[in-house]
Amino acid sequence: MSPSQLSLTVDDLTIPRLGFGTWQLEPADARRMVAEALRIGYRHIDTAWIYKNEAAVGDGIRDSGVAREDIWLTTKIWVDHFGRDALLRQAEESAASLGFTPDLLLLHWPKVKPTFAETLGALNEAKDRGLTRAIGVSNFPSGQFREAQRLSPARLVTNQVEYHPYLSLETLRDTAASLGSTITAWSPLAQGKIANDTVIGDIARSHGKTPGQVTLRWIIQQGVIAIPRTMRAERAAENFDIWDFELSAEDLARIHALARPDGRLGDWIDKAFVWDQK
Repeated sequence: MSPSQLSLTVDDLTIPRLGFGTWQLEPADARRMVAEALRIGYRHIDTAWIYKNEAAVGDGIRDSGVAREDIWLTTKIWVDHFGRDALLRQAEESAASLGFTPDLLLLHWPKVKPTFAETLGALNEAKDRGLTRAIGVSNFPSGQFREAQRLSPARLVTNQVEYHPYLSLETLRDTAASLGSTITAWSPLAQGKIANDTVIGDIARSHGKTPGQVTLRWIIQQGVIAIPRTMRAERAAENFDIWDFELSAEDLARIHALARPDGRLGDWIDKAFVWDQK
């Protein structure tokens, strides 16, 4: 398998297409599963300050025996820390908790105050100070994504958002492409809802794969990064086993057709902002 199948490149940065997410994992589980994921073959780990497991994620990386330089590590600035001084303090705290400088530092959700100019300025300052290799955003609709990039001297290399077969991210994916950026999908398996989907199940049987594997392959084939999360080592291994088959154009279209207006599962966005309609 060529490296280009496993990763994509943004501004000369190589980002693995399939990562392991740690949302809602208690520290002991985060440590155990990060180490296990890395042993399975994952080379992209995602956490956040608000998950309260950054130190455990760092321990899991060290437990794995995988060299730090072979891992893409993401964490996020929480919304209470969007002022300049608070953002820089949290960037330092996150690096200290992880025991590593993260590769990517994201703004966790868009926020009205402080201004985007202040927050993006501070995020770029964190990068300039060597507190992260790259920066980006999370849960930003297209309008706010464009505005954030306009205010950021550095490329925002990804926008991490909820994405799975029951959501259409057509507009946001187009926005990311126009900005030279990417989309990273959280809850890519719709928090398990895809397991009993008859359309996905039919496609999975035709390929000798599971619904989860088909769904992750659908995401990866769109050029979107996916960060599934699980507490089970066997499920993490199953999720990683998606590199030996390819979905047809018809398969992709059938899954895209599952998107629906009420498909969003986690919506904590500030009421000042509005999601893209499709």
